[in-house]
Amino acid sequence: MEPGRRTITTEELLEMLVDEYSERVKRLAYTYVKSWQAAEDITQEVFISCYKNLDSFRIESSYKTWLFKITVNKSKDYLKSKWYKSIAPFDFNWSLFSGMKASPEDEVIEKNDEYILSEKVLRLPAKYREVIILYYYEDLNIREISELSNINLDTVKTRLRRAKSLLRKMYEGVELDGE
Repeated sequence: MEPGRRTITTEELLEMLVDEYSERVKRLAYTYVKSWQAAEDITQEVFISCYKNLDSFRIESSYKTWLFKITVNKSKDYLKSKWYKSIAPFDFNWSLFSGMKASPEDEVIEKNDEYILSEKVLRLPAKYREVIILYYYEDLNIREISELSNINLDTVKTRLRRAKSLLRKMYEGVELDGE
């Protein structure tokens, strides 16, 4: 260690991770469970798990990718649990994903477009919804998505391509037939 530099504690690192990623973790969890309350619970579980395993974290991936992987796994566990109930995604708000301001007229148009897009993304089958959210809204690259989801790189590419195709069909008014 260099003179004058102190080692960061586990608690300090956790606090930094919570500050930087808690909102993104909650939004990611929401895209799976479609309930803000459940997403908040999952967020807490993610950071508890993070704290318990921080000492064993290997620098093979970034903290962001690691936290997202925990989030995806906790969200999928929640969906498999006997307590899970289907909730319609009417309170979804894509504006949480951007920080840009527009004119009031543009905001109304944008909110309507965001609502329509979010509704369509959330209607995608989970395997396609996952790659769209991670790629476009969480800015992960295809390799990171592959590592995070334990899915072959080519499969991620295929799912992303199919997801975009399904979204195009939805915009054209074609309904999905249980895919």
